[in-house]
Amino acid sequence: MADWQREAARALGRAGAIVLNPRRRDFPIGDPGQTPVQIAWEHRHLHLPGVLTLFWFPAGGSTQPIALLELGAALDNPARGIVVGADPGYPRVADVHWQTRLARPGEVVRATLPDTLAAALARLSRQGSGTP
Repeated sequence: MADWQREAARALGRAGAIVLNPRRRDFPIGDPGQTPVQIAWEHRHLHLPGVLTLFWFPAGGSTQPIALLELGAALDNPARGIVVGADPGYPRVADVHWQTRLARPGEVVRATLPDTLAAALARLSRQGSGTP
């Protein structure tokens, strides 16, 4: 699977954003002790105040059940800034659209990673200017 997180981190970092990327370069998947470490890191950072969370669901690969769980939690927190994108080829794309529409009727689900990144950059720019 392509490392879309690295691509996103580079684009957002070039714009001056501090990026908290959960994808490790070398995750020891065979070490069961690393699972709670990873989940605790993600949980802690997803709940930091003032953080804009970007969700991207790419085509192919797994359905990313943990990311869907995290999306649902973020959608249910009105104080959480989020930007959501799902490739039309993502296996559960309809679920992402429906969950987002029901929880946040005004939130747009973007169909490409570049559009999702552009929306995140625009949101960060507005936040920096004091505009929601």
